[in-house]
Amino acid sequence: QGDSPMEAALKGAAQIGFTLVSLTISLIAVLIPLLFMEEVVGRLFREFAITLTICILISALVSLTVVPMLCAKLMRRHDPDAPRPHGKFFNKTEEWYEKIITQYDRLLLWVLAHQRLTLQVALGTLALTVVMYTAIPKGFFPLQDTGFIQAVTEGDPSVSFQAMAQRQNALAQEVLKDPAVASISSFIGVDGTNNTLNSGRLLINLKPKDERDTLTDVVDRLKGLGSAVPGMTYYLQPVQDLSTDSVVGRSQYNFTLQSASTAELTAFVPKLMQQLAQRPEIVNATTPFLDQGLSVHLIVDRDTAARFGITSNTVANALYSSFGQRIVTTMYTQSNQYRVILEADPGIQDTVRSLEEIYLPAAGGGQVQLATVAHLEQRKVPLQINHLGQFPSAGISFDVAPGYSLGSAVKAILKAQADAGMPPAITSQFQGSAYSFQSALSSQILLIIAAIITVYIVLGVLYESFIHPVTILSTLPSAGVGALLALIVTGHDLNIVSIIGIILLIGIVMKNAIMMIDFALEAERGEGKSPTEAIYQAALLRFRPILMTTVAALFGALPLVFGSGMGAELRHPLGISIVGGLLMSQLLTLFTTPVIYIYFSQLGEDLRAWRARRASRKAVPPEPQLG
Repeated sequence: QGDSPMEAALKGAAQIGFTLVSLTISLIAVLIPLLFMEEVVGRLFREFAITLTICILISALVSLTVVPMLCAKLMRRHDPDAPRPHGKFFNKTEEWYEKIITQYDRLLLWVLAHQRLTLQVALGTLALTVVMYTAIPKGFFPLQDTGFIQAVTEGDPSVSFQAMAQRQNALAQEVLKDPAVASISSFIGVDGTNNTLNSGRLLINLKPKDERDTLTDVVDRLKGLGSAVPGMTYYLQPVQDLSTDSVVGRSQYNFTLQSASTAELTAFVPKLMQQLAQRPEIVNATTPFLDQGLSVHLIVDRDTAARFGITSNTVANALYSSFGQRIVTTMYTQSNQYRVILEADPGIQDTVRSLEEIYLPAAGGGQVQLATVAHLEQRKVPLQINHLGQFPSAGISFDVAPGYSLGSAVKAILKAQADAGMPPAITSQFQGSAYSFQSALSSQILLIIAAIITVYIVLGVLYESFIHPVTILSTLPSAGVGALLALIVTGHDLNIVSIIGIILLIGIVMKNAIMMIDFALEAERGEGKSPTEAIYQAALLRFRPILMTTVAALFGALPLVFGSGMGAELRHPLGISIVGGLLMSQLLTLFTTPVIYIYFSQLGEDLRAWRARRASRKAVPPEPQLG
């Protein structure tokens, strides 16, 4: 407009300053509820919210100081009457922009002429957002391809350590034959993860993603090897970057039944497992509670043992010396020490009948065969008895069937418990990821509502109005529809990551309305224009920055959508929700926001007129009464 670069920079900073402050504060207000998220999810995203808040504050400071200074120093003075040469790229993009703004002007005039229809569209998006939120499948975290698969292996309940080692090695060799497997780490025996001798683990390291099939195909192919080794079963689950499980289970998700009576659990768990097997939402439902192993009980004939002067302590010492690897002495040399271990001949330790080969010292001298004073009984006993809160418990693991979400699986489990007739003395509780999912699901809608209320309060303080913050927030349903629709079309569920994307959308999408409404309010109050004229002028003048910021945010989110590195699946829902919400909100809010602004401006005028009439009636003195 012919101003010098310094004057133009000052005018531009003054014109956009309050708008920029409003955008910054509203963005930060959106992130405040993230700081109060509970459980593990809250701890995961607290740093995210703090980092983003600091970045927004720094960018606002730079935009209010450094950017105007650069404009004043780097821009050249322009004479409006003299044509300024531009390159081909500028001319071509400017030609496209002129065509877009011309079409937008024509469509905006039509929308302003049909305001009631446009308002119905805005209300329809609000209703559609609620419907889609209730209908979309709910999940926790998306399944990642990290290049690692964890397998839990199980042998027969009565398998020996040597037999388990042979079967584990055979299974590992079969898995290594798969072209997608690079290496394997194998573990068996009782340790901090394995609680029984018949359990083991395989950590399968896959080849890079571009050298193999997808994770789902690899897992399905490896599952078919379960029957390759007789007497051996194993369960596969991909290793995830984010996990809230404290134990390694047979399947991805876990829940626990708890009761003061082990007998009630023993009677109810089989009924529940039958119900879970009939649910299409659940696969690989297993429990170690029903595993029965073999135990050998040595029954001592005390009368016969007493005649030989043999006590129970004598029997226990003989058994420990034979099978307990008793240290009888230590041999010391100049550089080392060697412990002497007493045990029975390993050749007679393979069967239960080896106990008959043990001899006990009699009181009068000589030796007595153990079988003379005792006999053996084999019984079925649980391999392990778990406790939760000092009460017996039964842990059940499950996976979500393909095509279903974790939310539908949780509902199916609760329904199965009711159909199985769970006694009042038994309580159930989800563990790990399933428990965190339930906690996050209960707070999702509250988190979004808290973000909206926080933004409303902040905008109300900034604009000193109860009405215009609602006009700004009216842009959110279109963003919600776009985000949910994009998730549904791409086959994603509504999980924690996509919820974070929707919360970010609340802050990003509001800038369209803030840019228009801030300019319209200034034109209405400063220049005395009508609400229709003010919002019409604001929509056309702010169209370019609105389009620029939307396209910039859109391209910033595209790498999240199309990322293909290890673990990129965790970031896909974030990018998809942002891209879908930006596209839909850009198409709708450019037309619905002006109409809603006009309606609320008229509502504000009606309220002020009503208050004025009410105040005038109170100010008129009452007529004197004749008595």
